[in-house]
Amino acid sequence: MDHLDINEIFHYLPQRYPFLLIDRVIDLKIEESVTAVKNVTINENFFNGHFPKLPVMPGVLLIEALAQASGILALKSAEHRGLEIGGIYYFAAIDNVRFKKPVVPGDQLILDVKLIKSKNNVWKFSGEAKVDGNLVCNADLTSVRRDS
Repeated sequence: MDHLDINEIFHYLPQRYPFLLIDRVIDLKIEESVTAVKNVTINENFFNGHFPKLPVMPGVLLIEALAQASGILALKSAEHRGLEIGGIYYFAAIDNVRFKKPVVPGDQLILDVKLIKSKNNVWKFSGEAKVDGNLVCNADLTSVRRDS
């Protein structure tokens, strides 16, 4: 089990405000899984337009949050294999996406991602986002690592 604070997350992910969607990693098992947290506040810039009188976190950002959690798992696993942690992980595919409930200001997203397999520079993950134990989104994610 491993934890990462925001400074360690900065070390692994290239995203920054307003696009960094991980606040903390609360559990990490190299080559297996990661659990991360995103605290959703009314101060998120996307709530200005999505939607002004009914703020809802865009579904595409739920997928991005799962992808960022996947990125941390891939980078930590690559590092464990003795590979350099540089490079960028790009989306190659998103499958079986389901949105179950809206995410609103005040929610705490728990992002659970499992590594399905990796070969060469291709990584496949399965992810779920939950609020208060209730599933709000799930997806299968594929990424490809490219040198930056």
